[in-house]
Amino acid sequence: MARIILKCPYLKSGTKKTSAHLSNLVTYMATRNGVKKLTVENKNLPFTQKQEKLINQIINEFPNTKNIFEYEDYVKNRTIENASDFISIALEQNLDKINKRENYVDYIANRPRVERMGTHGLFTGGDDEIVLSRISEEVANHTGNVWTPIISLRRDDAIRTGFDNAEAWHNMLSYYAPEIAESMKIPVENFRWYAAFHNESHHPHIHMICYSVNPIDGYLTKKGIEKMKSGLVKNIFKNEMQLIYAEQSQRRDRVKAESKEMLLQLIQEMKIGTIQNTQIEKLFLNLTERLKHTKGKRVYGYLQPSVKAIVDEIADELSKEEKVSKAYELWYEMRNEVLNSYMDEPSEPLPLSKQKEFKSIKNIIIAEADKLSKGEISFVEIENIDTFLYNNDFAESDNPEVVEDTVDFEVMEDNNADGLDTGHIYVKWTNEYKMAREYLFGTDEIEQNFKVTLELFTEESVKGNALAMFDIGRIYSDGLGVEIDMDKANNYYKKALSRFQKVESQKAWEYTEYRIGKMYAQGLGTEKDLKTAAYWFNLSAEKKYKYAQYSLGGLYYRGQGVEQNFQTSFSLYLKSANQGFPYADFEVAKMYRDGTGIDKDANESNHYFEKAFVGFEKLEKQGCDDKIQYRLGWMLQNGIGTNRDIAKAKEYFGKSAKFGNIFACYSLAKIILEEDKPTNEEVKKAIDYMHIASNSGNKFAQYSLGRIYLEGKHTAKDINKAITLLTLLAEQDNEFAAYKLGMIYLKDEEVTKDINKAIAFITQSAEKNNEWASYQLGKLYLMGVDIPKDTEKAIEYLTKSAEQGNQFAQYVLGKLFLIGKDVPKDKETAVKFFTLSAEQGNEYAKFFLENIDKFREPSVGLCTSRVLHHMSKIFEDNIPLNKSKVGLKIDSKLLRKLKGKKIAQGHKRDDHEERMTL
Repeated sequence: MARIILKCPYLKSGTKKTSAHLSNLVTYMATRNGVKKLTVENKNLPFTQKQEKLINQIINEFPNTKNIFEYEDYVKNRTIENASDFISIALEQNLDKINKRENYVDYIANRPRVERMGTHGLFTGGDDEIVLSRISEEVANHTGNVWTPIISLRRDDAIRTGFDNAEAWHNMLSYYAPEIAESMKIPVENFRWYAAFHNESHHPHIHMICYSVNPIDGYLTKKGIEKMKSGLVKNIFKNEMQLIYAEQSQRRDRVKAESKEMLLQLIQEMKIGTIQNTQIEKLFLNLTERLKHTKGKRVYGYLQPSVKAIVDEIADELSKEEKVSKAYELWYEMRNEVLNSYMDEPSEPLPLSKQKEFKSIKNIIIAEADKLSKGEISFVEIENIDTFLYNNDFAESDNPEVVEDTVDFEVMEDNNADGLDTGHIYVKWTNEYKMAREYLFGTDEIEQNFKVTLELFTEESVKGNALAMFDIGRIYSDGLGVEIDMDKANNYYKKALSRFQKVESQKAWEYTEYRIGKMYAQGLGTEKDLKTAAYWFNLSAEKKYKYAQYSLGGLYYRGQGVEQNFQTSFSLYLKSANQGFPYADFEVAKMYRDGTGIDKDANESNHYFEKAFVGFEKLEKQGCDDKIQYRLGWMLQNGIGTNRDIAKAKEYFGKSAKFGNIFACYSLAKIILEEDKPTNEEVKKAIDYMHIASNSGNKFAQYSLGRIYLEGKHTAKDINKAITLLTLLAEQDNEFAAYKLGMIYLKDEEVTKDINKAIAFITQSAEKNNEWASYQLGKLYLMGVDIPKDTEKAIEYLTKSAEQGNQFAQYVLGKLFLIGKDVPKDKETAVKFFTLSAEQGNEYAKFFLENIDKFREPSVGLCTSRVLHHMSKIFEDNIPLNKSKVGLKIDSKLLRKLKGKKIAQGHKRDDHEERMTL
């Protein structure tokens, strides 16, 4: 790998040489200056005894010379030539210690193999001639420090990069000099520098002299040297660095991947392991006793030094455990592999208690000891679940598609198109009525036009067509091209219903029976009456009318107006589906999928879903119904009955949304907001759609919109709007909104903490069977921090949540019954709950199950083993990662909280750790 060696010694002012050894080296330099180049015949012979003696003396006096190229070559091949090269450059790099200032200037300007730029080899920025005697005198009499950087390359690197001549170095250093001045903390206007290029056969190098005209200026730190070196590398190897960094990154990634695999294996062993360490147990008992008499916060940063020392000792004793020791050693190797990319020498391993990345283990040790002293159950291992509960979008567990009123669909023209006519009242799909519907929905030939639609329907209505009266009612209720006017809508619905009934009284007809049943089912033109709706649907269904069979099947499925019966529902749906009705195909597919009213059958389910999709496509081409368009969009979005196609789903949702379909508006908005980097215009459009759905009462849109304003992700954060939307939804007994509000008032972040409101909303959610709300209430009543402790209520809510399948509630109950705190000790019940939780992947529950016989009581052994388990999580969270250029932005309020937590963990107030990155 291409690299340079940079040394930055300096000539001190007014120093005298006192070492006899150094005087010997001066003598060598005096004789070495005039020595001729080695002959070809002897340069490859083994080094001489005199050279060996001198090399040993140099290394003894100047140990850092072992880090230069020439020493690497000498160690690999101990020839006369390599020994001579090392001796020469080692002495040059330490001339500040063995020679006088004026001699140094003269030496670097005139030594053998210097590339002369006139009468000598010294140069500086610009083209002015340098008078060597004047510079020598100036440097000799300068009262401040004079730095003498030496920059060395390998010969092949110098040739490849073009830095094998004085001119290239002159040009580069003239450009780079201001950065050298900055590294040395010298104002650029006061900076003076001179250099000479020594064209050695193996390692050509540059000698520099740098100082400030103001003697008090300048100082060079280790960081400054690293900055100088970094800049030189970028300037010399600028055409190669990208490839070098890429190769280095690949190598680092390979090492990390191999190391990570081993580390993860050790972490897994830690998770399921236990500790039997007498010394740790003694220290734990000591800490427990000390904490009983400790006032204030029980976190590391606030403890007395003597108590902190016990915590540190426990952490370091823990690090001696075989699994932890191996993991820590491997972690350090991986960490250094990352640091090697920008540091010459990685730091020596620190004790685990002093390692910043592992400071959190100290507070875990304290928490375990504190819980032990009080005999309390600990929530430490699941304390981050609150964040998960607070941020998780529970409303998505309900599918908006299922909520859609499945009996509300448009009947396309069928075999009953001729209709019935009773004088001035008739129900008929006339040519004029068909034309009005074409303008209502739009076709390939006719552009959608609500104004013309209303005119044509009105003409038909005046003639007495009940179908037109019904559709005018829909126009006014949905606001299609007109302002919403529910009075007008109801008036037309009443007219339509009375006409349907009049026609039916003249002659029983399955079509009017179905339409009457539909209006009673939806409460259009009459009070909603599902029992009456079922009566009319049944009359029509007995005549094998597929739409009535479907609608009646829906009532039996939901138990509305009739006694719930899934078998009857399935039979009716299947009869309708066999007549080619895609809505019925869809319901049959779901029942086969879920095993409702029929045995589960994935093949049959897929078959009917595919039939439904094809059928919906045909219906959509006939009439562009918004509900059909929504269905098609939903199926394409989820890959149900067809291949998943988000672009096409958006297209159908967009068509449906134009009719104000609230489910389509919500779905389209969700798709847009979940896309990768939507444009501002797209986001605005999505928010508008979400508002349309929300204002129409769509609970999913109201909940999502509340979250959007709460988080400020796609629009300006507005807590008041968020709370208003969520409160509106909670007042409708929506358990998700109630839970979200409860957590808002509990967290003390977006609004001032209000425990009474929090408990009220979370309780409301729990009563609506929200498992997370029940878990949260159980935890609150058990801990008794914000509210009075109530073990009976805690067990009640935790059991309710556990029975609903909540793994965290199951785990907590397992611990309670195992330890016997607050409830009678019951190992069998504990195993039952741990097993339920472990089956859902809860690692802590697995840990207790695998070690159930080792914990007969809440003992110090349990605490130490739990700390080991926590240690595994800390290793897992701190596996060294590659650096990222993307910084994590943190708002000021959160930053203050994080700072407080850092201080509590033992960080100093001005302790700035590495910036967190994603």
